[in-house]
Amino acid sequence: MFITESRILRILLPITFSILLVPFLLILPKTCVALVSSEILVIANRNFPQSGELAHYYMKKRGIPDQNLILVSTTKDERCSREEYDGEIALPIRTYLAKLDAKGTHIRCLLTIHGVPLTVYEPQLRDEEVKELENLKDLARKLEFQLKGGGNKFEEFLNDLRSEYDETQKAISALSKADQMAAVDSELALVQKTDYPLAGWIPSPFFWGFQGKKIKNMPESALLVSRLDGPTVKIVKRVIDDSLLAEKKGLKGKAYFDARWPDPGKSDLKGYAFYDVSLHKAAAIVRASKLMETVLDEKESLFQPGECDDAALYCGWYSLGKYIDAFKWVPGSVGFHIASQECQTLRQPGSTVWCKMMLEKGIAATVGPVGEPYVEAFPVPEVFFGLLLEGKATLAECFALSSPFLSWRMVLIGDPLYNPLRAAHLKKPRISSTPK
Repeated sequence: MFITESRILRILLPITFSILLVPFLLILPKTCVALVSSEILVIANRNFPQSGELAHYYMKKRGIPDQNLILVSTTKDERCSREEYDGEIALPIRTYLAKLDAKGTHIRCLLTIHGVPLTVYEPQLRDEEVKELENLKDLARKLEFQLKGGGNKFEEFLNDLRSEYDETQKAISALSKADQMAAVDSELALVQKTDYPLAGWIPSPFFWGFQGKKIKNMPESALLVSRLDGPTVKIVKRVIDDSLLAEKKGLKGKAYFDARWPDPGKSDLKGYAFYDVSLHKAAAIVRASKLMETVLDEKESLFQPGECDDAALYCGWYSLGKYIDAFKWVPGSVGFHIASQECQTLRQPGSTVWCKMMLEKGIAATVGPVGEPYVEAFPVPEVFFGLLLEGKATLAECFALSSPFLSWRMVLIGDPLYNPLRAAHLKKPRISSTPK
């Protein structure tokens, strides 16, 4: 999850949050709360035989009206081109949403089903663009060589070299269009809009950290998006059934948080340090709720095989693309691993990315990126798990309120209506200040 200086200058929004000073529920009515079945549009792929079957299975279980289903005709692959996304996925969905709206059906959430592509890959370059990109890379190498051999050159000359090098790197990034690769689901959050930039991310109007602030390029509205997907049809059905069972009986088990460093006791943090401290805060919130036993590891080493029995909640980092089989997941479990490409595939045999493996091993809901998202794009752990413990917001709402960006690379996998602690019927945990 590394980031170049030029990319920071181009797209990075500063994300520095202090500890929560108000209850989460105070922000819910202004953004999203109480998602219901009739507000979900289910999206299946006509060209993927099991996709429609799973859509009907879920809709029957949740009582979603028949009209709240659209079958798109697109590639069966996990990746699609921008042209395929625009013409075969986004356009028919946008058109259907308009028809439903005209009938008085208000859709707030989109649910993609196993068989709908996972990733929109970056545009292919034309021959002239490839040649221009090669020339820019060659220039960048020459400038880098001159900078490294600066020696006794005048500082003014070196400054000019650095400036030229930075501008060249920016041009390379823009021309390569690599930052136009995104998760299909993240793009679908803005499917009703056609005029937003594709390069980089778009700030989310749902995100807790942006509430009450003027954020450049932030749209006034968006849709919630979730996905029911996994390596097999059997696993997807198990996710649906486990979620309903846990919702009925209440999620029971242990919460595991895998930080890398001790809590420094500071709140004005950024990047890795911010997310590591947020893991500490999430653990403190769960512990204070007294809803389940909480285990916090603050060593650099990760949980090892066999260490995490009865896992109901989990968040940790950083094992890139290599799932560690430390967990025995309880039915309805929720968790995610903070690493760069943990949802780049959900079907590829032999892949050990965390999202795929956690679903295979028994988790019911998880989050991950289809490509390098940079750490700032992950849901903020203390917000995500704090909302989940409140038992008021659904899974899709917890994800939206805790995730900063849209038109980017993060994916939520799970039943959007899932509320694992609704049945707890315990006193609401006090999460309006730092638990001690």
